[in-house]
Amino acid sequence: MEALHLELKTLIIETLNLEEVTVEDIDTEAPLFHDGLGLDSIDALELGMAIKNQYCIVVDAQDASTKAIFQSVATLAQFIEQQRR
Repeated sequence: MEALHLELKTLIIETLNLEEVTVEDIDTEAPLFHDGLGLDSIDALELGMAIKNQYCIVVDAQDASTKAIFQSVATLAQFIEQQRR
């Protein structure tokens, strides 16, 4: 799953144009929103579209579990792995 974590970190940086952030700067377990990486709802929409394009997996914005899926790189990777099965 380490490779998927690296892929997702790179996807986050590229999708959201985080020019001053490196893969090493993103803690796999740290929150992506608010206190962690500081992403917002617009970033979530962009990231959701990038995940759809990259992995052919749709994250339903209306689903109650979406907030938990986007909690961290680790939870996002876990969701993607579950959807691949």
